[in-house]
Amino acid sequence: MTSPPILIAGGGIGGLATALGLARQGFSSIVLEKAPAMGEVGAGIQLGPNAFHAFDWLGVGDTARAMAIYVDRLRLMDALTAEEICHIDLGPDFRARFGNPYAVIHRGDLHGVFLQGCRASDLITLRTSAEVVAYEQDSTGVTAILATGERLRGRALIGADGLWSKVRRQLVGDGAPRVSGHTTYRSVIPTEQMPEELRWNAATLWAGPKCHIVHYPLQGWKTFNLVVTYHNDAPEPVAGKPVEAEEVFRGFTHVHPMAQQIIRQGRDWKLWVLCDRDPIERWVDGRVALLGDAAHPMMQYMAQGACMAMEDAVCLAQTLAAHQGEIEAALPAYRDARALRTARVQLQSRAIGDHVYHPAGAHAALRNSIMAAKSQAEWRDTLAWLYGGTGPITQDKAA
Repeated sequence: MTSPPILIAGGGIGGLATALGLARQGFSSIVLEKAPAMGEVGAGIQLGPNAFHAFDWLGVGDTARAMAIYVDRLRLMDALTAEEICHIDLGPDFRARFGNPYAVIHRGDLHGVFLQGCRASDLITLRTSAEVVAYEQDSTGVTAILATGERLRGRALIGADGLWSKVRRQLVGDGAPRVSGHTTYRSVIPTEQMPEELRWNAATLWAGPKCHIVHYPLQGWKTFNLVVTYHNDAPEPVAGKPVEAEEVFRGFTHVHPMAQQIIRQGRDWKLWVLCDRDPIERWVDGRVALLGDAAHPMMQYMAQGACMAMEDAVCLAQTLAAHQGEIEAALPAYRDARALRTARVQLQSRAIGDHVYHPAGAHAALRNSIMAAKSQAEWRDTLAWLYGGTGPITQDKAA
């Protein structure tokens, strides 16, 4: 007799990666996406070596590599002086240490990599206009209740439904996300519109008092991704709202003209008020578990949100296989393997915003002195806990 499928709430990067990971271990799944079509909102995304470890394990490494752009360095600039504070070389020594490159990719392209993989699998069913709003369970399975009233039965339910997860709302009940007061504005521009002297093959961040600017090339160097963030004490969450350029520029009147000219190139800006949540240990309720942003939403400052979701997907699939599909034993083991590592990334992402990207005065001068003094070998040692070696990281490990 065929086992019932595992239900996955959410068809974003985390949900699709989970379906691929489960299929790799022989488990069937149904992905339930609330939107009328499968897709991703946003622009660029950064991929550390740990992302490529996950791609390879999930069987999409070659496809992802073909779409990515491999930047030469991570570059930190002082937004007040337009001088480089430090950089991390991403060349042969970095790749040898971590077993994979560092790259950037358009979020929609990355989602497409996973979507293509899911569509090619006989073990994965994709459904749209299917929002999971609640669940019921017993000793033999779980029932996902959709917004339409439809009820679907499965052997487990994985809540990969993001920051505003309905599965988390029932499982944890911890209310709305924490509003950071930081607002991010995103734009994608043609490469020829980017000032020529700034067309660096780098993931570049300009750090300034209560603000920062990020830019890097995308889509075969056809476009540049612009992401600018400043503290404006935004009181409530907003996602993807179109805004005028004047509003964007308001947070950057105090930075160097070279940094300002990057912002002046932007067009069709959209804003997001950044939110996260405090780390929790309660990811599991019987046959229901959280994954990705539903489990550990984080600030964008370590560029690890999607990477952590992909690691979750690998770990969940590995753990289910190790427990021969015994759901109620496997899900707590998955949580135990992931909770400390993701909590560390959540908390360090907050700290980086305060102590690296946004300080002023003596605090900024101290940052510059400490970061400029590090050698490339020391930077690689600093990042070893995050990027790992040559295989997927599924739990926190010492450097």
